[in-house]
Amino acid sequence: MTQKYDAVIIGAGHNGLVCAFYLARAGLKIRMVERRDVVGGAAVTEEFHPGFRNSVASYTVSLLQPKVIADMRLADHGYRVVERPISNFLPQEDGGYLKLGGGLERTQAEFARFSAHDAKILPEYYDSLDVVADVLRDLAMKSPPNIGDGVKSLIDGALQGRKLARLPIERQRDVLDLFTKSARALLDSWFESEAVKAAFGFDAVVGNYASPDTPGSAYVLLHHVFGEVNGKNGAWGHSIGGMGNITRIMAKICRDLGVEISLEAPVSRVLVDGGKVAGVRLESGEEIAADRVIANVGPKLLYERMFDESDLKPEFRRRIKGFKAGSGTFRMNVALSELPKFACLPEPGEHHQSGIIIAPTLDYMDRAFLDAKRDGWSKQPIVEMLIPSTVDDSLAPPGQHVASLFCQQFAPELPDGRDWDLEEGKAADCIIDTVEAHAPGFRASVLGRQILSPKGLERKFGLVCGDIMHGKMSLDQLWSARPVLGHGAYRGPFKGLYMCGAGTHPGGGVTGAPGHNCAKEILSDRGVMGRLFG
Repeated sequence: MTQKYDAVIIGAGHNGLVCAFYLARAGLKIRMVERRDVVGGAAVTEEFHPGFRNSVASYTVSLLQPKVIADMRLADHGYRVVERPISNFLPQEDGGYLKLGGGLERTQAEFARFSAHDAKILPEYYDSLDVVADVLRDLAMKSPPNIGDGVKSLIDGALQGRKLARLPIERQRDVLDLFTKSARALLDSWFESEAVKAAFGFDAVVGNYASPDTPGSAYVLLHHVFGEVNGKNGAWGHSIGGMGNITRIMAKICRDLGVEISLEAPVSRVLVDGGKVAGVRLESGEEIAADRVIANVGPKLLYERMFDESDLKPEFRRRIKGFKAGSGTFRMNVALSELPKFACLPEPGEHHQSGIIIAPTLDYMDRAFLDAKRDGWSKQPIVEMLIPSTVDDSLAPPGQHVASLFCQQFAPELPDGRDWDLEEGKAADCIIDTVEAHAPGFRASVLGRQILSPKGLERKFGLVCGDIMHGKMSLDQLWSARPVLGHGAYRGPFKGLYMCGAGTHPGGGVTGAPGHNCAKEILSDRGVMGRLFG
C-alpha cells in the first residue's frame, strides 16, 4: 500500500456517486472502485443492438431526491426528465383498457367507466396515501435510529416518530394498514372494480417476488408513490439520454471535485486490521489503503463474498445469511421496427408514452407468482413496457423504437436444478408472446433483444439473486432493520465500515437517499456538518 485515502467506495452506482459528492465537497480524498468498465451500476444506458440504445436495467425516474438534484446541480449539467402524460395504461382481458393518471378529474372519469363508487372515493384514497407518503418522504432523508445505541437510539426514534404520532387516528390506521396488510386486503377495502384494483396493485409487486395477497405487500405499493418529477408528487418520467445520463453527469461532478474513479477494478476483499477496516484488495492484487470503506453493493454481496469468514462474528453471519434477496425480476430490452399496435387502442397515442401494464387483475398477478414458485416463471407473466424513444429520439433510428420490458415473477433460482442461462430464451419468448396477445404483430416488429434473467442481472450488475432492491422490502428488512438491526444507520460491524446502497434505508430505486444519508453519518462521525447538509 502507498497512498492512503480518506475513503474508498466499492461500486460507482448512483448512491456511491452521491455519497462521494458530499464527502468530496467536504474535503475528503475519495477513491471509487467499480467492477464494470462504466460508471452507473444498474443506472446505465448502453447500445444493445446496432443503432439502438436504452436504459439497461433501471429505466424510469421518480424517486431521485430533489435535495440531491439541487445539491449536485444536476440540471446545470444536462439533467432533464420528461414526465409521462399519463402514468399507466392497462389493456383488459375483455378487450377494453384503463388509463391511470393525467390528473384527478381525468382519472375519476376513467374509473367511472368501471365503477361510479371507485371514481367517487378516489380523492379520499389519494388523500390517505399522500399523508403517509409525506411522512415517508421526510424519513427517507433521515438516518434511522441505530438500535443498540442506548438513549440516543430512543431519542432518535421518538423524534422521527413524532410526525406519525401527530397524525389523526384515521391516518394512523392507514399507516398500520399500509405496513401490515396485503395489497389485495388494502385495495378491497377501498375499491370494487378489479381493473381499478389492478391499476394500483401493480406497484405492490414491482421488484417484489410475492403475491398481492402476501401480508406486507401494501407497503411496496406505497414505496412506489412517494417520488416526484419536476416538483409533481407521485409522477414518473424519462431521463433524456436514458438513466445512464444521470450517472454520467454525477460522475463528472464527482471527478471535478477530485474523486478518483477506477473502472474494471473489482474488489476481492475488504481488509480488516484489529477490528477496523484498513482498505480493500482488488482482484488484480492491488491494495488500497483507506480510513473508511463505503460499500455501495448489496449486504449479501458485501458480507458473504468480500470478507474472510473469520472476520465476521457467527451471529452476524447468520443474520446476513437470513437476509432475504430476490425480487423476481426479468429485464429485457427490445429494438422495434415500429410502435406496437394494441388491439384495444391501435393508433399511436399517449398510451405509448406511459407505463404499459400487462396485469389486468390481482388474480392474474397472484397466478403469476404461484406459477413462478412452481415452474420458475409464469406462462402469463406480469409485464411493464415503456417505449422511451417516443419522447427521446437519441435512442433509436428515425421511425424505429426501443422498449423496456420490466417483468415480474421469475424465480431467482429455478426449481429442479435448472439453469437460467439455458432457460432464459424460453422465458423471453414467453414475455414476447404475452405482449403479442395484446398487440398482434409485436413479435414480428422485434429486430433485436437484450435478455437479463435474475442470474443475468447478478452477473452483469452484482445484484445477488437478481434483486433490484439489494434485498426484499419486507417489514423485517426496513428502516432500522435494513440490513440488520444494530447496523441500520449505515455503519457496518467494523470501525470505519459504512454502507450506502439500496440494502440500507430507505431501500431500492434510484433515490440517492442512502448515499446522501451515509455521507451525512460519516461527516457527523468526523464532526463535520453544518452548511454541508443544510
